[in-house]
Amino acid sequence: MSTTGLSGKSVIVTGAAAGIGRATALRFAAEGANVVVADLNAEAAKGVVSEIEAGGGTAIAVTGDLSDPAVVDEVVAGALGVFGGVDVLVNNAGIMDDMSAVADVTDAVWERVLRVNLTAPFLMARAALPHMLAAGSGVIVNTASEAALRGSAAGAAYTASKHGVLGLTRSLAVMYRDQGIRANAIAPGGTATGITADAGIDREAHGPSVLMRHMGNMGRVAAPEEQAAAIVYLASDAASSVNGVILPVDNGWAAV
Repeated sequence: MSTTGLSGKSVIVTGAAAGIGRATALRFAAEGANVVVADLNAEAAKGVVSEIEAGGGTAIAVTGDLSDPAVVDEVVAGALGVFGGVDVLVNNAGIMDDMSAVADVTDAVWERVLRVNLTAPFLMARAALPHMLAAGSGVIVNTASEAALRGSAAGAAYTASKHGVLGLTRSLAVMYRDQGIRANAIAPGGTATGITADAGIDREAHGPSVLMRHMGNMGRVAAPEEQAAAIVYLASDAASSVNGVILPVDNGWAAV
């Protein structure tokens, strides 16, 4: 029997069709939570739902671009309509940039990376919060990055977006702590995921393998399940007094 307090809870996981998001959705389902699998990739999202159902869990898929407020509303409405509320929100969806320094970042890359990595988590939190506040409880867990802890772990757009996620997380934690809401973030180091860029960025040339080659002292590459374990911990009753924390999950890279 699960001791996390997550059984029966309604959980939204964004970017849940692959990588850290998929591992997180599966982990929540294994703890007995009802999961909204939110992702841009409809086929892959449905595949994760099938995995969860095959394991005896409950999930639905809601697909679309989470930088679109209409899609955000649809995701939250799905959680409310099918599962009766929003107990946990995991803002995990994200994209890479093209590793450009400020002088070389195009408007398209800057605006798209900030929109997906920072504005979408804000929109999701804003949409979920009224329902959490009405219930008197709720947890938000954001996926930041090692790039949020230093200035040289990615390109300018990605680094700025993930620094913004830290500010959003801390603001949520302070503003809503007296109303039963907790907000924390993980800061993954190198992780074996399929995160890619978009906005016309070359996915093959600027994927995670390139990012890893640019990083010294990174340590070993984590499995998505290791990041998922940290997210589920932060959402669980075991972390009931953990609020406003940025948790590096990076094999000690942040300590270098």
